[in-house]
Amino acid sequence: MNFSKTTLALGLAALVSATPAFATNIVASIKPIELIVKAVAGDKMNVSTIVPPGSSPHNYSMKPSQRRALEQADAIFWVGPDMETFLSRLLGGTEFAGKVVAFTEPSEGEPDMHHDHHDHHHHGHDHGDGEDPHLWVDPGMALQMAKAVHAKLSTLDGINISELDANLKEFEHSLHTTEQNIETSFKQLKGTSLFAYHNAFERFAEHYELDLAGVLTLNPELSPGARHIAEVQKQLRAANQPCLLTEPQFNRQWWRSITEGLNVTVSTWDPLATDIASTANGYIEFQQSIADAVLECLPK
Repeated sequence: MNFSKTTLALGLAALVSATPAFATNIVASIKPIELIVKAVAGDKMNVSTIVPPGSSPHNYSMKPSQRRALEQADAIFWVGPDMETFLSRLLGGTEFAGKVVAFTEPSEGEPDMHHDHHDHHHHGHDHGDGEDPHLWVDPGMALQMAKAVHAKLSTLDGINISELDANLKEFEHSLHTTEQNIETSFKQLKGTSLFAYHNAFERFAEHYELDLAGVLTLNPELSPGARHIAEVQKQLRAANQPCLLTEPQFNRQWWRSITEGLNVTVSTWDPLATDIASTANGYIEFQQSIADAVLECLPK
């Protein structure tokens, strides 16, 4: 009889000591950030995302339950005030101080993070000369972000640091291998002119030294004017094997009309990683999914 009581007690003790790892609540603003956090935290920690797939991170309206999730979070990760504008006032305040990691600073000429940002919405994606906030599409930046995640998570209670270390090391290794494979596959793209729908693609192109012939719009939430459309059509006509990389989040109508009658390949990539499974390997799959979309541009 005593034996089974002891076993039960030991079992309960084990259960209690195992809870902290699962009780760590981490909130990421958008899916790609969640994937980077997952790579470091592993699949055991509870990581949730605020902006659901398919919604814009610029003008999202938060639900009360998400506000509570932020209040209960042990750590919160977001890109910064130029990206998830709806979070600027909340995360810039004192309430969440010490819990929040932003991967970018407010751009020059922007109001300081701690002040009222009500004038922030209108410029959507057009960041002028500010830094392009789509950091996560660049695997080099993703690794830096993963290191920042590691640094933050290491400070939390009940965290297994050696597990975090191993996860980060594994991520770095997988990322490096994937980058090399992608670079090799991109050698076939010589002679293809890539056009991106908007500037979210630029950091990826730069990292892999892809030749980006043009970016169609700075602010995908506005339809371009007739003069701009004519300019883009001229570029597409003059280009060698033009390929247009579009995104599922935005209005397809106008680029259909732009490319009508032109010999342009169209391929879709998703900067918000909507269809990527949320696992520790998700970011690697995300990088590969962008590369696959680019390789769709090869002449068939």
